[in-house]
Amino acid sequence: MKFLAAYLLLQLGGNTSPSAADITSLLEAGGVEADSSRIEKLISELEGKDINQLIAEGQSKLASVPSGGAAASSSAPAAAAGGAAEAAPAEEKKEEAKEESDDDMGFGLFD
Repeated sequence: MKFLAAYLLLQLGGNTSPSAADITSLLEAGGVEADSSRIEKLISELEGKDINQLIAEGQSKLASVPSGGAAASSSAPAAAAGGAAEAAPAEEKKEEAKEESDDDMGFGLFD
């Protein structure tokens, strides 16, 4: 991942086709050890491909992956019914209760 990030940073900086030496020097400047075989593999796989198109394809693939948004969907009906104004004070009460329960543990740090 760090090699791909370095490749993308170099492209954002204006280098349209970063070489292995460019990636290595960027990584070493950041204190990261460069693995030349992995860098060469990355460059060979990305050679001749449009990065923006690859990113767009990756985003469309990620959109189809379930991401466990069950908690957000459970609050959606309450917000749609006008319960959004009531939800904020309830959250504040929960936070206050959490702070109070920490004080009631029966012992202190230096007891």
